[in-house]
Amino acid sequence: MGLLRIMLPPKLQLLAVLVFGVAVLFLENQIQKLEESRGKLGSLQNYSADSCGEPSKALKRAIARHEVREIEQRHTADGPRQDVMLDEEDDVVIIYNRVPKTASTSFTNIAYDLCAKNRYHVLHINTTKNNPVMSLQDQVRFVKNVTSWKEMKPGFYHGHVSYLDFAKFGVKKKPIYINVIRDPIERLVSYYYFLRFGDDYRPGLRRRKQGDKKTFDECVAAGGSDCAPEKLWLQIPFFCGHSSECWNVGSRWALEQAKYNLINEYFLVGVTEELEDFIMLLEAALPRFFRGATELYRTGKKSHLRKTTEKKLPTKETIAKLQQSEIWKMENEFYEFALEQFQFVRAHAVREKDGELYILAQNFFYEKIYPKSN
Repeated sequence: MGLLRIMLPPKLQLLAVLVFGVAVLFLENQIQKLEESRGKLGSLQNYSADSCGEPSKALKRAIARHEVREIEQRHTADGPRQDVMLDEEDDVVIIYNRVPKTASTSFTNIAYDLCAKNRYHVLHINTTKNNPVMSLQDQVRFVKNVTSWKEMKPGFYHGHVSYLDFAKFGVKKKPIYINVIRDPIERLVSYYYFLRFGDDYRPGLRRRKQGDKKTFDECVAAGGSDCAPEKLWLQIPFFCGHSSECWNVGSRWALEQAKYNLINEYFLVGVTEELEDFIMLLEAALPRFFRGATELYRTGKKSHLRKTTEKKLPTKETIAKLQQSEIWKMENEFYEFALEQFQFVRAHAVREKDGELYILAQNFFYEKIYPKSN
C-alpha cells in the first residue's frame, strides 16, 4: 500500500483502497457460506439409521428436498420458472395410483429403467403410513404440484393413492391415469404372506407381521382378521376415489363409481396376469414414456420383477369360503369388468401370428380434404 501512495494520484489511491475492501468482504462471505455448508452436511450425517441399516425417514426427506432444490436450480439457471415453455409432447403427466400387490413394483421399476433414456422424470408419492386417502389440503397441494411443476414434466408419478378427480380443482389439462389390478383373492394371499415374509426385492427388511407362521388357510379357518373378506375391499375404493362412500365396505355405489372412473378417467387399466400385454399396449400408445418397455420386460434380466417369498397357495376349500362373501362377489365383479375392458382394448390393438402378438399399424387416413391448397 505504501508503494501505491508513492506511484498513484490521491483519487486513484482511494479507488484502489475501495476495491481492496470489496474483495476482502467477498472473500469473507464465501468463507462463511462454506462453513454453513459444512454444518448442514454434518447435520445430515448425524441423522440416525433404522434397525436394518437403512436411512431414517428424516434423512430420506432431507435428501429428497435437497435433490428437488438442485433440480429446480438447474432448470431455473437461465431464467425464471414462469418463462419455461414446454412442447405439447413434454407437457404430459402420468399418474399410476398403484394398488398394493398387483405387480406394481415390478411395473414401476421398468419406468425407472427407462426414464433417463426416454427423458422423463419418475416421482414416488410417499404418503404417511401408506394412507391412500389424502387430506383436503394435501389434495390441493398435490394437484398444484402435478399441474404447475414444469421442471418435473414430462412426469411419471406413482404411489399407493386412491383416484383423485383433478377436474374438481379447476384443472384444464388433467393427468393421464393408468393402473393394474389383480384377481382379488390372489392379491389378498400375496399381501398376507408379504406382511410376514417380505419378498426378494428387499429381503432384509423386517415386515409388520414377521414371526407369524400361520398359513393363509389356517387364518381363514380360524376366522382371522388379516384374511377376513373385508380385507378384499381395496381395488374398488382405489378406483372409486376420495369420497367417504368409496371406503364403505360393500357399497354398491362405490362399485359403480369405480367402474365409471375406470372407463371414463383411466387411459388404460391392465391385469397382473397379463402384464406383458399391458406394457406392450402402453408402448404403442405412449412411446414418449414407454419406448423399449416391451423388449426390456421380455429380454431383461428380470431384476425389476418382485416375488413374495414363502407364499403357499390356498386350498379349494379356503377359496370357496371366501367366495361366499358379498364383498368378494363385488370385488370380483369389478375385476371381471376391468379384465373384459382390457381384453376389448387389446383385441382392437393387436393381431396374433404364430403365437406372438403384434401391434397393429395405423389403420386410418385422411382424404377429401377441402378447400384444396393452391
